[in-house]
Amino acid sequence: SFIESLDTFSRDICATQPTLFISVPRLWTRFQMGVLANMPQKKLNFLLSIPIVKNVVKKKIQQKLGLSEARLCASGSAPIPASTLEWFRTIGVNISEGWGMTENSAYGTCCVPFRADKIGCIGKAYEGVDIRIAEDGEIQVKGPCNMKEYYLEPKKTAEVLTNDGYLKTGDKGSIDNEGFIKITGRLKEIFKTSKGKYIAPVPIESKLMANSIIEQVCVTGSHLKQPIGLVVLSADALKKPFEEIEHSLLVTLEEVNSSLESHAILDRLIILKDEWTVENDLLTPTLKIKRHTLESKYEDLISGDFKGKIAKQ
Repeated sequence: SFIESLDTFSRDICATQPTLFISVPRLWTRFQMGVLANMPQKKLNFLLSIPIVKNVVKKKIQQKLGLSEARLCASGSAPIPASTLEWFRTIGVNISEGWGMTENSAYGTCCVPFRADKIGCIGKAYEGVDIRIAEDGEIQVKGPCNMKEYYLEPKKTAEVLTNDGYLKTGDKGSIDNEGFIKITGRLKEIFKTSKGKYIAPVPIESKLMANSIIEQVCVTGSHLKQPIGLVVLSADALKKPFEEIEHSLLVTLEEVNSSLESHAILDRLIILKDEWTVENDLLTPTLKIKRHTLESKYEDLISGDFKGKIAKQ
């Protein structure tokens, strides 16, 4: 079964009714926003609070999403906010996370069966896979599916393989006492502000995405005193008055900032006009944001002088 386009994805899934559905965070977010566009969160919360009605509502939403027959749903390729996973759990769609790389044939970790208490983890290592955390916090993996080398690139190969055969993943993370792994960011994505403090953007971005009007977000600010957030609003949010959008974003900004250390507090959120897509070269084919491309494209905006905490491009 093949989809026609990103815009027809929801319709095509309904026609297919998959029993196993693995997708990327960008599409899970699209599904969520599609539901909320037809049923505001306040109304959904009310219906789910009624014992007799809630299971009917859940089933109806699952059918409209095309996932009523799915026995396993999963997300991978990029970080997905824990708030998104929690939201789907309330409608009876349990999304397991998994992790892998081309360099280890995607044979890394999975969180199957789904566990609500491990939301935010990428799961445990597959059989035969050994994962450790290096001194700098990097996740390193050794397993039967690790690559031998990069073709005709011995220097690059030497850079990503340790002397004892572990693959340097570039991801930072931690392992709990049950062996469940959590990714906290990418080593290369961590940036330093003008105060000399390091910022890991991914955890902050996940907190911001708890607001359903935000469809895409990038925390940046290398060489700024404080980091900022670039946001793209959902199509439904764009129909609302700016005052309503501003209030919603201000509340989210205050909530997120209250949970951050002083050097990581966001100075402002900037609303961008255009969404980030593969076509405009701001997303990879697997729908990850191209952080450096974004920063280059919006360099003047990032360095610009704004009065309020919520600004528009």
